[in-house]
Amino acid sequence: MAVAGVASAQSSVTLFGLVDASISGYSNSSRDLNHGVTYNALGFPVAYNPFYVNQGSVRVSRRELANSAYNSSKLGFRGTEDLGGGLAASFWLEAPIKNDDGSEGVATFNRRSTVSLSGGFGEVRLGRDYTPSFWNNTVFDPFGASGVGTNLIQTATGAFGNPTRASNTVGYFLPPNLGGFYGQLQYGFHEKDKYSPALATPHAVNNSRTGRYVGGRFGYANGPLDVAVAYGSNTVGDDYYAGTTTKVNTLNLGASYDFGPVKLFGELSRAKEKTDIDGDFFVQPASVASNKLNGWLLGVTAPVGAGLIRASYSAVTYKTDDNNPFFDEPDRKANKLALGYVHNLSKRTALYATIARVSNKNGAALTVGGPKFISNNVFTPKTSTGYDFGIRHAF
Repeated sequence: MAVAGVASAQSSVTLFGLVDASISGYSNSSRDLNHGVTYNALGFPVAYNPFYVNQGSVRVSRRELANSAYNSSKLGFRGTEDLGGGLAASFWLEAPIKNDDGSEGVATFNRRSTVSLSGGFGEVRLGRDYTPSFWNNTVFDPFGASGVGTNLIQTATGAFGNPTRASNTVGYFLPPNLGGFYGQLQYGFHEKDKYSPALATPHAVNNSRTGRYVGGRFGYANGPLDVAVAYGSNTVGDDYYAGTTTKVNTLNLGASYDFGPVKLFGELSRAKEKTDIDGDFFVQPASVASNKLNGWLLGVTAPVGAGLIRASYSAVTYKTDDNNPFFDEPDRKANKLALGYVHNLSKRTALYATIARVSNKNGAALTVGGPKFISNNVFTPKTSTGYDFGIRHAF
C-alpha cells in the first residue's frame, strides 16, 4: 500500500506487513538407552550392573497459539527516491511482530533496517540485513525455513553459528541485468574497541573480534532453474591474551527446478567451527580441534488447484575432532520428514497445515520446536514431532 509521496512525485513510501497465526503442537521424547553398562572416557565398558532397571521413556509436550509458522509475521516501511540518471536511494525498515500475544511490535526493526544506493552498477546496502549464507537455507526449502517444517540444515547451522542476519553490514548486490546471474557480498563490522598499547586491552573474552561476518552468494536463475552457492565466515568467540579466535565457516549449495506439475529442491551444506591460535601451535593442541556439521535436503512442491502440497526430507551429521587416538565417539545424527498443504483463499490470504518428525541418534537433540528435550545421565533425546494449523494474511 502506497502511503505518501514524501519529497516529490518521484518518491514513495510503502507500508507492508504480514500476520500469521497457528495452533501448533510439539512433543519431544527421550529414552533411557542404558543397559547397566558403565563406560570409561575412552568408550570401553568397564562395569556391568545386572540389576539395573531401565527407566523407559519420558516426554515433554506443549500446545500453543503461535505465530510465523508459514511466513514470518512482520510490519515494515520501505521507500525509494528516483535521483535521476539511473540512480535511486532506498530504505527498508522491517519489524517482527508477535500477533499471538502482542508482546512484540514496532519496537525494533531487527528483521531488516537498511539504506541503499542503486544504479547500473548494482546496489550498495548498509545496515542490518540477511546474511548470504542463510539465503540458500530458505530459498531451497519448500517450507521456507518457517514453522515445524523448517529443514534441519537451517535448524542445526543456525544453532551452530551461521547467523540468519548480521548487524553493521556493508553489502553489494550485482545489477539484475546480467542474463540470469545474480550475487552479493557482505561485510559486518564487529565494532569492538582496539587498544594501544595492546596490553591495555581488558582481560575479558569476546571483546576483540567477535561479531564480525564476511560472506558472499552467487547464483544463476533462468526459467525453471535456480542454483546458487554461498559462503559465510562468522567470528563467534575470541580471547585476546590467549591468542585465540573461533570462527564458524559455512558453505552451502542449493538448487531448484520447476517441472510444472512438481518443483524439486535440493541443498548441500557444510559448516565448520575452528579455533585459530596465534603463537605456538603446540601450547594448546586441544583448542584447535574442529567441529563439523554436514547436511543435505531434498524437497518437492506440487500445485493442486488453489493449493500447494509441500514435502521435504533433511538430515545432518555432527563430526567432532576430539583428539582421541584410541576411540572415536559415534557421530551425532538427525533426520527430519515434513509434510504440508497450503490452500490459497486469495493472493494475500492462505490456510495451511504442516506436520513434521525429527529422529535423533547418538546424542543429537534437534527438535521441530517447542520445549527442550529432557536430557541427563539417564535419558537421551530421541524423537520430536509437531504440527502447525494456521492462517496467513499479507498486506
